[in-house]
Amino acid sequence: MTRVLNAERRAPKSGDTRSIVVFLHGYGANGADLLGLADPLGEHLPDTLFVAPDAPEMVAGMPNGYQWFPIPWIDGSSEEESERGMMQAVADLNAFLDALMVDEDVLPEQVVLFGFSQGTMMALHVAPRREDEVAGIVAFSGRLLSPEALKDEVVVRPPVLLVHGDADDVVPPQSLPQAAEALQEAGWQDVYAHVMKGTGHGIAPDGLSVALAFMRDKLGL
Repeated sequence: MTRVLNAERRAPKSGDTRSIVVFLHGYGANGADLLGLADPLGEHLPDTLFVAPDAPEMVAGMPNGYQWFPIPWIDGSSEEESERGMMQAVADLNAFLDALMVDEDVLPEQVVLFGFSQGTMMALHVAPRREDEVAGIVAFSGRLLSPEALKDEVVVRPPVLLVHGDADDVVPPQSLPQAAEALQEAGWQDVYAHVMKGTGHGIAPDGLSVALAFMRDKLGL
């Protein structure tokens, strides 16, 4: 049984929804953490609805902090608990995306998943295993989970933009080339990468500009 994800949203500036960007936040944050990006992005994506769900589990001791799944080296959970939590979150996110597309009457090719950190891990895991291909995945400061399983489990290969700060001390910068290599080995043609110089675990203006150009291209805008 899936859990319902609470989500905040920012309506399209034009009032007409022709595409959707789904923000997937990082560990210990919430949907509102990324929804602020709708302001600069919405100026250039006027027909885009921005939706930012909270992850399904609260993080102990962090008011308004949520996680997609436990992280053993942070919270002391076991690898089994982490794996179980992740698979449950995958089901939750898939159900959320299915309902969102029906409710808003959009097709998968009108949807971009925009992840940060743990949200990137979710986006890179979920989108390739869905029946229908989304327009693209914007993957900030995360990594590809279970790269060895991707070849056997991939169903679709949506375009991917990998963005990472070269001074990231939370998720190692080498996660970007590792993800790119695994995606290409699994048959991806459209994999793009951008390194944010001097940037830690965050989203710098140059990275956001590259992400905007990628989204406009893949959404056909």
